[in-house]
Amino acid sequence: MSNNHWQGTVHNRRAFTKGLALAGAATALSRSRIAGANERVGVGIIGCGNKGQALWKNFLAQPTVQPVAVSDVYQPYLDNGVSLAGGHVTAQKDFRRLLEDKDVEAVVIATPDHWHALMTVMACKAGKDVYVEKPLSLTVAEGRTMVKAARSHNRVVQVGSQQRSGAHYARVLELVREGKIGKVHQISVGFTRNVLPGFKPKDLPVDEHNLDWDMWLGPAPKVAFDPFRCLYNFRWFWDYSGGQMTNFGAHHLDIARWIIGAKAPTTVAGFGGRFEVKDGGQTPDVQEVIYDFPECVVTWTAREVNKGERGWDIELHGTRGTLGVSRSGWKLVPEPWSGEKSTAAVLQEKGSELDRPHIANFIECVKSRARPNADIEEGHRSATMCHLGNIATRLRRSLRWDAEKEICTGDAEATRWLSRPYRKPWSLSLV
Repeated sequence: MSNNHWQGTVHNRRAFTKGLALAGAATALSRSRIAGANERVGVGIIGCGNKGQALWKNFLAQPTVQPVAVSDVYQPYLDNGVSLAGGHVTAQKDFRRLLEDKDVEAVVIATPDHWHALMTVMACKAGKDVYVEKPLSLTVAEGRTMVKAARSHNRVVQVGSQQRSGAHYARVLELVREGKIGKVHQISVGFTRNVLPGFKPKDLPVDEHNLDWDMWLGPAPKVAFDPFRCLYNFRWFWDYSGGQMTNFGAHHLDIARWIIGAKAPTTVAGFGGRFEVKDGGQTPDVQEVIYDFPECVVTWTAREVNKGERGWDIELHGTRGTLGVSRSGWKLVPEPWSGEKSTAAVLQEKGSELDRPHIANFIECVKSRARPNADIEEGHRSATMCHLGNIATRLRRSLRWDAEKEICTGDAEATRWLSRPYRKPWSLSLV
């Protein structure tokens, strides 16, 4: 296991906790150390649905955020975003008008995944810093383009992987780094629940007359209006997302990779499909993916048909113990070797706040121009793990991954799946 797993802008728990203090309830003194700390950052949000509303509330709670504009193609969501800001913002159905607003310094992107790349690249080109929801991208090629755009335009881009700003996740990393559970050679990651008999359009009614369907589709293939594809259920269609792999997998695999300290796995094998949930969706309801890293194996388990007794989102299996972690907290259980008597105690800690510290870290970095906790490059690497897992599952074979060239070695077909065509007139090459 690499000794360089403690990556990013936080190098130890003391620094991390100090950062959270700055981010959440900073004193006047600590704020004064940040360039332009007394100035408010003009923020606009694109996408005011389920996650967007929660994000918008947390951004509005930041003392140095000035709400400027709201954009959504669904009128009820647009109205709600304006209302949350007290009505003192502009409302735009076309996100391009929001990007043209000179008072918008930073953009929050909380749209379905198939819009993340275009909006992020266009925002960077317009001189805006970006907070973009996870997963960063819909494809590997999109993610690399997004990283290039952020770097070439010198933009701060924070990915919505808020677990990277949680103090109790920092503590887990510290425990592993100190060798409290020995060497970690296997990490189990997953998300399980029972949603049978499946999702139905009636669960999320959509008023077609209040929705710009063509704009909602954007770069995705043209299809007739389907209320089941809208709102939360977009996650179950390959044209817009990647199922639970890119939903919760983007969070938990990100932490696993952070702990290992590697850019990417060398080999990925995937299994599963949509076996039991017959509601029209496409992504797996059962999925098992194996990631091979140097000296460590990571497994992803997803089930929509049986919750089971899974205790933790992430379990680190070390030679000296097991450490489980979820958003609710963590627990370390020592494991003595054969014939050895151990007096080590069970350790545990409750969960910490995630969203507001993560958002505050972004605003702090907008001011200081430092790299945020979930910088776009890290978001790209973790999203790539998700995409590779889905490709391996759909092709039903193992993939060998060249992280430097970002291609599937010796597999032209799998490499073609790393990108997708855009529906005209949308194109990343034009922005």
